[in-house]
Amino acid sequence: MRFYTLFGFFLLSLAAAGQPKSQASRPSVLLTVNDNSVTTEEFAFLFRKNHPRKEDYTEDGIEKYLDLLITFKAKVEEAEARGYDTTRNFRKEFAGYRAELMKPYTADRDQLSQLTRQAYERMTVEVRASHVLVSLKANPSPEDTLAAYNKTLSYRDRILKGEDFSSVARAFSEDPSAKVNGGDLGYFTVLQMVYPFEEAAYQLKTGELSMPVRTRFGYHLIRVTDKRMARGEVEVSHIILRTGNGDDARVKAKIFEIHTELQAGRSWDELCKEYSDDASTKNSGGKLRPFGVGALSGVPEFEQVAFSLHQPGDVSDPFKSAYGWHIVRLERRIPVPAFEQVEESLKRRVSRDERLRMADDKALKRQLEAAGYAEQPDVKEQLLALADSSLLKASWRYRGSPELRSRTLFFLKGKPYSVDQFVRFAREEQQQQVAQPRAAMEQLVNHFVKSSLEDLDDLAIREAHPEYRNLVNEYREGMLLFTIMEEEVWNKASEDTAALRVYYQGHQAAYQSGERVRATVLSSNDSAFVQAMLHKMQRGDSLTRAEVRKFKSVQGPRNFAPGENKAVDRAPRAIGIHQVRVEENYHLVQVESLVAAGIRSLEEVRSQVISDYQDYLEKEWVKKLRSKYPAKVNSKARKSVIRELTQSK
Repeated sequence: MRFYTLFGFFLLSLAAAGQPKSQASRPSVLLTVNDNSVTTEEFAFLFRKNHPRKEDYTEDGIEKYLDLLITFKAKVEEAEARGYDTTRNFRKEFAGYRAELMKPYTADRDQLSQLTRQAYERMTVEVRASHVLVSLKANPSPEDTLAAYNKTLSYRDRILKGEDFSSVARAFSEDPSAKVNGGDLGYFTVLQMVYPFEEAAYQLKTGELSMPVRTRFGYHLIRVTDKRMARGEVEVSHIILRTGNGDDARVKAKIFEIHTELQAGRSWDELCKEYSDDASTKNSGGKLRPFGVGALSGVPEFEQVAFSLHQPGDVSDPFKSAYGWHIVRLERRIPVPAFEQVEESLKRRVSRDERLRMADDKALKRQLEAAGYAEQPDVKEQLLALADSSLLKASWRYRGSPELRSRTLFFLKGKPYSVDQFVRFAREEQQQQVAQPRAAMEQLVNHFVKSSLEDLDDLAIREAHPEYRNLVNEYREGMLLFTIMEEEVWNKASEDTAALRVYYQGHQAAYQSGERVRATVLSSNDSAFVQAMLHKMQRGDSLTRAEVRKFKSVQGPRNFAPGENKAVDRAPRAIGIHQVRVEENYHLVQVESLVAAGIRSLEEVRSQVISDYQDYLEKEWVKKLRSKYPAKVNSKARKSVIRELTQSK
């Protein structure tokens, strides 16, 4: 999500302090810019939000802010005049912002918190389950879906009649691993399975067999075989010898030899560095990131052995997995943390999971019921019949009758929405996708219904909550400001190199500098490495690319003015290579030449020139805008709002 700087009007969160209280009487109009008004309420809201310091609440400070607001509104007027608010990208992005702002005002605003709490409760329990899978391709037809469901039911009947679950899984499951494990998925915990599967598994009792459960993979039969309290996570180190090419006997003998050396007292770190085939961990004692049950489902032997160790320092016997032979040492056990410790990280994971989307779908269904949503089935069916492959290319056009186009598709809060309104919506909102045309049309209709409901909710919330109305307006205008500032100021200054050079040549006096140093600065916090590189450079040898990449940063070669770089300032002002320490970092300063005082080149001061040129372009543009969109200020309302704000500090 992008954030827009409103030229001093910073877009803050919904929790911004000092929001104004709603007033019983209609707020006074403070100023008008091109027939669009700003009330005293809106001005006070913006001022309070962007001025947390009480010392800013002076008459002079308020007057300056009013002048900034007038300029800001003139820019917004120009953006609207150019139609920036009617583009597809703008409307889509604004709709996303508005939906986020609406959430605190909807009945289901605690949904994420509830799902986070549910996820934590499930984190404390581990489930072992088996399944039989009947696969479904993406966007299946109704006929394929029904066939898969009935097939799953037939397998369920066989199990209920006494057939062994694992035998049915081996014979019929479309999960390839079932041929080996009989459908047994081992133990798992929250956020390790797709949500519908997890939901069913945690609700089933031990030994119970589910009805068919639909996920994005198809239909599942699930049988829970055990539940236990979660064991948290373990952190282990390992030594691995990989097998392959028929060398299993040799590798097995070697891993037992290493184990014998460990028992005899030889250092773990030493043996790990000498023998382990895990290049990413062998030099750090083989230490792995902490993991919980189910996290290494592809290597069940490793997980089982790791959790069988009890005391830090315990070392396992050698054991084999699909990847080779291992020895594992326990570093620490990590119990399930308290909810407060994981709440924020768990909330982030839940917000990215499909459970939130599914909960949103349920919430939408409740909201539609509350809004009296009434679909016209015959009209919808005629509309769906117009779906064709052009929908998948985002090029669909209405080819039905004029009579159908004028008919009502559905009602919301008693308001009719026609097929014609949908057609205009679809023209802008259709997107390329892979689906059956009818399913794509149905998705588009559902999108139209949801968008229409959000529009109605928006109007109702605006009426009841002034702070929401102000925030929505602020976001909208901030987006418009960002777009027009890009076009009129920012992009012009950075992309029009000829105009930039003309500006620079006309203002060279502003870019004078004292004597400079042309140098390259290589920085690292490794003293020994820097010393070795210094000796190499002093011998006249060039550094390799790999050696240069090992430095934390490399600046130059370029001209450095006094005060621009601490390492250059501390280095002798003499051609050569100098080693300098600044705080915890070590630097090599390779001085190529001393540059006489004078005007700095455009290349040296490009970023500063761009910034200055942007200021110049904006000032010239604002003069024209203030003339094009004159502002009228209500002097009585101005005195009133100044009095209100100064007395509230």
